[in-house]
Amino acid sequence: MRNPLAAGLAFACFAYPAFAQEDMRALREEIAQLRKAYEERIAMLEARLRAAEEKGMARKAPEPASPAAASAFNPNVSLILDGVYFHDNRGGRSASLYASIDGAHHAHDEHARALERGFDLRTTELVLSAAVSPHFDAAAKLGIERKGEVTLEEAYFETRSLPAGFKLRAGKFLSGIGYLNAQHPHQWDFVDQNLPYQTLLGEHGLTDTGLRVVWTPKTGSWYTQFGVEWLQGQEQAFATSGLTTPNARADGQPLAPTAAGQLSAQKGGPRLWTLYAKFAPDLGTRHALQWGGWLARARQHQEVHDHTAEDPASLVHALEGKARAWGLDAVYRYDADGYGGQGNLKFVAEYLRVSKDLRIAFHEDGALLGQPRDFVQDGAVIQATYGVLPYWRIGLRYDALGLTKNEVRGPSGRLQEWRRSDRWTWALTREIDHFSRLRLQLSRAHLWVDGVREKANQLFLQYQLSLGAHGAHAF
Repeated sequence: MRNPLAAGLAFACFAYPAFAQEDMRALREEIAQLRKAYEERIAMLEARLRAAEEKGMARKAPEPASPAAASAFNPNVSLILDGVYFHDNRGGRSASLYASIDGAHHAHDEHARALERGFDLRTTELVLSAAVSPHFDAAAKLGIERKGEVTLEEAYFETRSLPAGFKLRAGKFLSGIGYLNAQHPHQWDFVDQNLPYQTLLGEHGLTDTGLRVVWTPKTGSWYTQFGVEWLQGQEQAFATSGLTTPNARADGQPLAPTAAGQLSAQKGGPRLWTLYAKFAPDLGTRHALQWGGWLARARQHQEVHDHTAEDPASLVHALEGKARAWGLDAVYRYDADGYGGQGNLKFVAEYLRVSKDLRIAFHEDGALLGQPRDFVQDGAVIQATYGVLPYWRIGLRYDALGLTKNEVRGPSGRLQEWRRSDRWTWALTREIDHFSRLRLQLSRAHLWVDGVREKANQLFLQYQLSLGAHGAHAF
């Protein structure tokens, strides 16, 4: 061409789209790497700050903060949206089957039971957290249901500067037992809660009001943590009923004339304590392994059994006594250092067992009053996730109830034995970015309800979006 400038412009017009696309891809990768490096740097600085405080490097009382400095302590606020499209093979009734599994003896989450076919907005979580001072952190987490009901999930403070590796938490919080118990729904690798937690501990795991003391001693290359909790025993699995006697049947009919007995008055708290330990060796930068065990004991436990709304021929009765539980947990993680989490692997396994030594304190058939009833149930969950592509991961979970024990015994021996209920779950998750994800989940369960083996197939399409800043998640 005679005009070199025109030739250059023509070449640029044709070549620009290809160059621009390649540049944009490179910029995205660079931004992702910068974000990862930034988060790792912040985590390292926070760890160094905690270590410095534990060594007593910040013993001097802080000066009153200026308005500009005080603004740095404004709380982080985040809102997590969680919505699903749901379909099943039971006309929308599969959710109620999970709440009626043979051997389930505590109140399940009403929101989970109300799930129906089609679109649904699950609990919206509002989180506020802040470093109140060099000595305390505080957080509050509220759950907002789709109809507007607000529940307080957690509200606690935690110390930052106790010596010798000690830390104290007080308020309402998720217990530190196990590995999965301390996770909120937006941290789950699957749409729903696993069967052992859902049935034996509660839809959101063991959560209660009380005090926790954690000790993380210096053990060289090993990570070791011991925790003890004193809890009121107000929530779900190890709770007291708050009733003296039932005043009516769920079907609206009056109690039988032979009804007799009453529950004991509620004892003063704390009525529940837990003890747990976690251990993790140093396996380098790519591999991480942690295992642990826990115990829980309730010195007063009460249950009211009233199924007359479903079966008018059943009899209302109430039991009280003591309850205990224990569990084992292990988690292994492999960091492939691949782009967008490709190649990353996480494997989690938990086993838990609950025993209740109760007596009949109230019964419509007064002749049964005072008889012992001993309940034993156990369950396990095994799950794994793997990054198949950048920002894409697959998950597989098997969870079951009644692996070795699932029975109730009376004075003359075994009165009832429930069969194993189990489920397989597959999930495909697309991490769009750090603040949003999409998930497709399929599950196939065999549940024993009223002595009948029920099949429950479920499909979920879930979206989760996080508005605002929230703290880094634990290991």
